Amino acid sequence: MIIISSFLLLTTILGSLCLGRYDLTLEQIFSFFVHVITGTEYVTNDEFIDTVLLSVRIPRIAMAVLVGAALATAGVTSQGLFCNPLVSPHILGVSAGAGFGAAIGILFFDGQLAIQVMALLWGLIAVEITILLSKVSKRSQMYVLVLAGVIVTALFNAFLSLLKYTADTETELPSIVFWLMGSLAGSSYEKLSVAAPLILTGIIIMYLLRWKLNIMSLSEEEALSLCRNINLYKKIAIFASTMATAAAISTCGIIGWVGLVIPHIGRMLVGTDHRRLLPIGILLGGIYMLIIDDIARTLTTVEIPLSILTAVIGAPFFAYLLGKTGGRWS
Repeated sequence: MIIISSFLLLTTILGSLCLGRYDLTLEQIFSFFVHVITGTEYVTNDEFIDTVLLSVRIPRIAMAVLVGAALATAGVTSQGLFCNPLVSPHILGVSAGAGFGAAIGILFFDGQLAIQVMALLWGLIAVEITILLSKVSKRSQMYVLVLAGVIVTALFNAFLSLLKYTADTETELPSIVFWLMGSLAGSSYEKLSVAAPLILTGIIIMYLLRWKLNIMSLSEEEALSLCRNINLYKKIAIFASTMATAAAISTCGIIGWVGLVIPHIGRMLVGTDHRRLLPIGILLGGIYMLIIDDIARTLTTVEIPLSILTAVIGAPFFAYLLGKTGGRWS
């Protein structure tokens, strides 16, 4: 299944390189890569593809794959940590914090990089506040962590609403709303240089912990009986999931349903063993986000926000899964 998913990801990437306002053929794509690798002349004699591919599509496709993989992997990890298939990577307040940070960046700073950095910073701060709040009780730690996440999410959503209320309705408010709806239109190598190291580090850590996630999915008593350091592994997993999610959100806004739906599709394909589920989640997340982004930028003359498409596609599919499985893991 991993080989098939890898092939599908490569095929989707190739198709995404061809699609857009300026359509390219497979011959032109092949000519471009031959030119880049060997330095020879273009087979098609069309050097305009340099601008289309290098400046626009390659960074955007790379960002889509990274964001999809990050959200899907964080979703698998979060659902395993909290022993709940209805959990998403946003449960600890990272998306609310990132949205608040992005609004600060739009209101008080100039440039996309400042917005990205502020979104990343406040996303991490929000989760840190959640963790600190959860320490008020040492009983049912994961349960308290979820409740703390609900509190922090509500708090930062209130702060965000305050900033939106005070923003200029002609310029700043539309920018905040558009960012919150999610888009990969502003993808660039500069954004990739900030987000990619954090996303890849988070994914690698979660991948290395995939065999421990099977233990984390058990009750606290069973997990402690099988691994004395299980609480340390849980903290590391939360850190990795938060870092990958915050970095992903900071690049393209808040995108829902990816971290909720993709883990369920993975379970339908390979079962609940995280040693197989997590690698499949990485690949399926990249494929799903690429397809969503392709639809967003080609379906109409105006680009559709990603959060709209993920909800329109994800919600009915999740409703189907709920009716078929009754909320069970398998």
